Amino acid sequence: MAAIDMSLVARSEMAAQHLMKRKNWAAREPGVILVFAIVGAVALLLIGLFVQKKIAARKAASA
Repeated sequence: MAAIDMSLVARSEMAAQHLMKRKNWAAREPGVILVFAIVGAVALLLIGLFVQKKIAARKAASA
């Protein structure tokens, strides 16, 4: 009878321990999250202005 390979079991236990040890990255780096939020808000604003201009141009062309 072949011996049971325990390397997979040990590897999965190490992966589970690594997941349990992880801390909340966003709580440790609030500045990065703030920058992402500001950049996202500015991007949404610029996209909204672009779409609004396109819609206004289309209405002006059809009138």
